[in-house]
Amino acid sequence: MMQELQRWPVTERHLVTGVFTDIDDTLTTEGEITPDALEALGQLKTAGFKVVAITGRPVGWSEPFAASWPVDAIVAENGAVALLPQQVQHQKGLQPAPVIGRALSKTYQQDPATRSANFARMQAVLARIEREMPGVTRATDSPGRETDIAIDHSEFVQLSDAQIAAVVALMKSEGMHATVSSIHINGWYGGHNKLEGARWIVRQLWQRDLDAEMDHWVYIGDSTNDQLMFKTFANSVGVANIARFVPQLANLPRYVTRGERGAGFTEVARALLD
Repeated sequence: MMQELQRWPVTERHLVTGVFTDIDDTLTTEGEITPDALEALGQLKTAGFKVVAITGRPVGWSEPFAASWPVDAIVAENGAVALLPQQVQHQKGLQPAPVIGRALSKTYQQDPATRSANFARMQAVLARIEREMPGVTRATDSPGRETDIAIDHSEFVQLSDAQIAAVVALMKSEGMHATVSSIHINGWYGGHNKLEGARWIVRQLWQRDLDAEMDHWVYIGDSTNDQLMFKTFANSVGVANIARFVPQLANLPRYVTRGERGAGFTEVARALLD
């Protein structure tokens, strides 16, 4: 059972030094990051927290946010690819580039040959879905995707639960992994997911083992594609709009905010900063 965020023990909050957060409907509200959520990100970074956004959104879509938000990285496409702010040389050594318009580097979990082969297979599955399922269409951000495919179910197109289940079943019949976010159905080939992406980025950026320091991190999310994270992170928080997905969740977050979306994220930031 989820507990109110205010019941998160101060002793556990004091241990947290890093934040993983979903983006859509967790960090953003109606598709935009609100001033309070953006300010909360900045305050977390100023206070010395590690901050990583991890999302099912495509790497192309994520680039402007990785270049402008105060985060250490954005891990996109459910853990497959990461955007990292490049470091610049200062008199005192390498330091992160300034946030606004900073340059980015891109790193992948799969090698180029694997990505190329998987991309061709995924495009064939995407074409099959659109051919065989009337009214089911690819997400509008599909041109920015490199390692997965996405079907829109709640962003610009509304699909029924039965249609969503049918898309997931078809993806799985093609040997794909499939998951459902608050807006999209994502499918991909490979062993990555949000949890593996989190482990990977902690190794990449800080040469550390996430599993050995799990009590130093919190995960914030809102939908079914976050439940592996909810299961794994003792410090897991759902923003209030997770209520929509609760009946479908085998693993609930430990805590839940009063506010929805970006307001809920800001609540978590305040709980850590206070």
